[in-house]
Amino acid sequence: MVPAAEALERLRVGNLRFVSERSRSGDSVTGTRRSEVAAGQQPFAIILGCSDSRVPAEIVFDQGLGDLFVIRVAGNIVAPSQVGSVEFAAARYETRLVLVLGHSQCGAILAALEELRTPVQDQSINLRSIVERVRPSVEPLLESPLAKDENALIHQAVRANVRASANHLRHGSAILESLIANEGLRVVGGEYSLETGEVDFFDGVPDL
Repeated sequence: MVPAAEALERLRVGNLRFVSERSRSGDSVTGTRRSEVAAGQQPFAIILGCSDSRVPAEIVFDQGLGDLFVIRVAGNIVAPSQVGSVEFAAARYETRLVLVLGHSQCGAILAALEELRTPVQDQSINLRSIVERVRPSVEPLLESPLAKDENALIHQAVRANVRASANHLRHGSAILESLIANEGLRVVGGEYSLETGEVDFFDGVPDL
């Protein structure tokens, strides 16, 4: 079992390799590695991230087969299936770090802001379900001074949504609450920059 602090450091270092174009994940996607993980997995981190094609967690953190348990959904929202997936990995594989990973210019966040400003009457109920889960974290921002600065608004909305998802995982599951209290599970939040490739771990992370 990899402790949460060590797992977080692995993600930091892997992201630095990715940003500096010194990736070495090729060593972890060989036929030998594939055979190793065919018998079982022991992921050191759980990533709840967005489905955006530009934010593949294994590449962003320079990891290979069997390293990460990745859950992807538009807007990195938390619904029962996502909570259950995190519970499964944390309990079954003793993975002790959960990262909720948002990203700059998130389409789900933009859609939620657009819907709040100009509601669409015939919107798909499935798309609306995503927007409704994002709404509580971003709606107050439209009533703040940020509403006058579109770039700042989107940036803070992305982070507010990450915090909301992370808090839901921390406090919305008896299994995860027990693992946090007794088994060293940590839930943190981060934002990936589409522009730079860097991940800023900003929620639930001790000051370094």
